[in-house]
Amino acid sequence: MKTTLIARLAPIAAALLASSSAGAAGFQLLEQNGSGVGNAFAGSAAVAENASTIYFNPAGMTRLSGDRQVSLGLDIVRIGFEFKDEGSVPPALTAPSASTGGDAGGMNYIPNGYFAIKLTPQLSFGLGFGAPFGLKTEYSDDFMGRFLAINSDIKTYNINPSVAYQVNEQFSVGFGLNYQKMEAELSNAVNFSGLLAQAGVGVFPGLEGVGTVTADDFSWGWNAGLMFEPSATTRVGVSYRSKIKHDLTGTISFERPDSGNALLNGAMAAGAPNGPGYAEVELPDTLIISAYQQLNDKWTMLGDLSWTGWSSMQSLDIFRSNGTKLSTETLKWRDTWRIALGSNYQYSDKVKVKFGVAYDQSPVETEHRLARLPDANRIWLSLGSQYQVSPAMVIDVGYAHLFISDPKIDANGDNTAAKGNLVGSYNASVDILGVQMTYNF
Repeated sequence: MKTTLIARLAPIAAALLASSSAGAAGFQLLEQNGSGVGNAFAGSAAVAENASTIYFNPAGMTRLSGDRQVSLGLDIVRIGFEFKDEGSVPPALTAPSASTGGDAGGMNYIPNGYFAIKLTPQLSFGLGFGAPFGLKTEYSDDFMGRFLAINSDIKTYNINPSVAYQVNEQFSVGFGLNYQKMEAELSNAVNFSGLLAQAGVGVFPGLEGVGTVTADDFSWGWNAGLMFEPSATTRVGVSYRSKIKHDLTGTISFERPDSGNALLNGAMAAGAPNGPGYAEVELPDTLIISAYQQLNDKWTMLGDLSWTGWSSMQSLDIFRSNGTKLSTETLKWRDTWRIALGSNYQYSDKVKVKFGVAYDQSPVETEHRLARLPDANRIWLSLGSQYQVSPAMVIDVGYAHLFISDPKIDANGDNTAAKGNLVGSYNASVDILGVQMTYNF
């Protein structure tokens, strides 16, 4: 009997991993400096106003002021994801919950730091640090959709050494390497009662636990850029960042309920064991084309067209450490486009005012939206200012509000009996405050 129960309960681990790891790609974080927030990151690959160009276009290092420059920034991001129920169905054999999970968003802090030095009049070297991808959502433990998601925490840390060479007065090139760490911690409730009934073991209501996946990996990528200056008032920048493939390894752990039956408890433990696992995640490549045009002594216009290859995330396969495939999650993410326009007004010798607007397409389509990432297309409105503290120091402050059309969700994790059906919409928004200090020495 115990062997039969183990065989029937084996899908428990697969069901947990499929739902947990579906959000592992996270989403792209543009906030790799504070100075670009005020322009909605328009002109990101052409403006080269401080050492953060190491990330956006390394070729821009050739036009930085001073022989050495350090630029340090922090972006404070407030995300709001408040769920509104519109007919959700609880999983089989579980107590219905009226909890909408609270605000699944929260405050997030994205630091960045850059150092650039001119080795010769034509050759520059730089080193950057940032967090280009991330995801953080967390619902209350009694959330009606807890079998799909409770906590989702994805972080990346990126170290980016780069070089740039000025070929002539009009043309510069740049190249960088990226050493990146990815960390993931994902959890959701597990409906052991529903899975037992679905496996034909019997009806044992109220058996609910929590499963957690933690994993990490280090990997390499690269980036390159070109900058063309046909005149003193016009610049065009092109930048590319490669895909980065992460072979994530980590642990799968369960908090299992006590059924009061030793045999059943043992079968649940054997069917959903703690242990190692792994998955492959390929973060997307990006291409940016930017323009910078100074109209007169007061006004400058900026433009950006960027593409992100999210279609690399079509599915996610989860394996035990022995190579056994536990699950395949279909994502069907799409490539995305982003367009941004910005302007700068030179109010005085020391003060510059920044404006920006952008349309940002989400990789997530409605039919594949996840509780871990209830994302949708958004519109940016931005405002910022730059202050010249001294000939050597500049301070930037920027604010952006992102308007997100209420994302709708109809999700069951491909298993309604075990996970229920989460049906509703989200009240979603994002606010970003960015600060940047740049110093030449």
